Amino acid sequence: MKFDRVKGKCVDLSFEGKGVVKLSYGTVFVDGLFPGEEAEIEIQYKRAGNYFGKVYRLITKSPDRIQPRCGVCTACGGCQLQQLSYPAQLAYKQHKVEDALRRHDLKNIRVLPVIGMENPYQYRNKIQIPIGRDPHGHIVSGFYRQGTHKIIPIEQCMIEDERSSKIIFTIKQLMKEFKYAPYDEDQQTGLIRHVLIRTSKHYDEIMVTLVTRLDEFKGKNNFVKELVKHCPNISTVIQNINHRDTNVILGEKERVLYGSGQIKDSILGVDFLISSKSFFQVNPIQVEKLYQTALDLAKITGKSSVFDAYCGIGTISLIAAKHAQNVVGAEIVKEAIIDAKRNAKLNKINNAEFYVGDAGEIYSKLRYEGRKFDCVFVDPPRKGLTPEFIESLLKEEPPTICYVSCDPETLARDLKLLSQKYSISDIQPVDMFPMTFHIESVVCLRLNSRRKA
Repeated sequence: MKFDRVKGKCVDLSFEGKGVVKLSYGTVFVDGLFPGEEAEIEIQYKRAGNYFGKVYRLITKSPDRIQPRCGVCTACGGCQLQQLSYPAQLAYKQHKVEDALRRHDLKNIRVLPVIGMENPYQYRNKIQIPIGRDPHGHIVSGFYRQGTHKIIPIEQCMIEDERSSKIIFTIKQLMKEFKYAPYDEDQQTGLIRHVLIRTSKHYDEIMVTLVTRLDEFKGKNNFVKELVKHCPNISTVIQNINHRDTNVILGEKERVLYGSGQIKDSILGVDFLISSKSFFQVNPIQVEKLYQTALDLAKITGKSSVFDAYCGIGTISLIAAKHAQNVVGAEIVKEAIIDAKRNAKLNKINNAEFYVGDAGEIYSKLRYEGRKFDCVFVDPPRKGLTPEFIESLLKEEPPTICYVSCDPETLARDLKLLSQKYSISDIQPVDMFPMTFHIESVVCLRLNSRRKA
């Protein structure tokens, strides 16, 4: 059926922001097609009993369809919703959370209107750009076409910090001057594979990471000197070496070529040092709304004892420590805990302690030792809480659980399990990723019977 064309009407948006078209022989998921629109659709492939296609010709348009700011958003795949008005995006995301709850039979939980952005563009403080050549041999940068390793050249991305564009342009110009070839993954040749840029919102600091195939290369110091000369807002440059034939962007080995090897940013008045591999929320405006919402729902006071699972570099832990009596953070990644302790010292916060290991095991161990916690914060990865940690929470019964989620489906699954012993407040979605199908949510759970403190 490949490349067959069919006519159909979009009835909904899928979990991944694709238009849903119901036909007699099955469902077709279509990129860039919105509810109410009819189109001629080109079927591209079939997977797991469903068909996937693209719009060949739009027959009727939704009133929510707008002209995208980016000319290649349909080819790039990074912004699935840029052709949809922002109010319609927020409505879709609220509906998405509601749908997940309904599928898990959670009927009495209200989903509040999504907290959106005043300006939903140029918000990302981190970009990862592959470098390659176009068919004419010119050095290009951009994003991979969805499902491929073909680079779609982009001069300025509409959702990324606009300071990054000049830096990427300068790097490509200097590559020509220094005769540095971009990486060719088919031939396993070339030098520059990716460029990573991290920007600080609250401080005038920018980090550039050059991901190279080779450990050493001629003229490296002069290249960096020229880069900083042309872009003086760069505060540090790092070389990351990745010589493997892999889709993983970063290699294990890296060295600092200029500056301190880190930048500093702030969330709700707490400073954080960020390295090339640190996890740090990519939307510096919305993350403050997200964490403030979590703090407000948790009702932390100066007498509260807080446990922060999945604490990372200590973001929620250290922000909560400003309001709580004491905080314990747990994280399985050793390097993140080193960063968390360093950030506590940076902010002169003395009422936060951090442990490396499984959050459930650490929590149970501390409870066994007699520690009491008034609130447990959880901000897990997309796969949600582990069954073991949920079991630990149900056994130890902390009075309050504040759940920050990046996936409505796993959030609903976990809430269903925790509802055995907890009542669940309204869910507050926060739009951390405008123009995409992703949505973050915050919800507070309170123990029905406080047999334990």
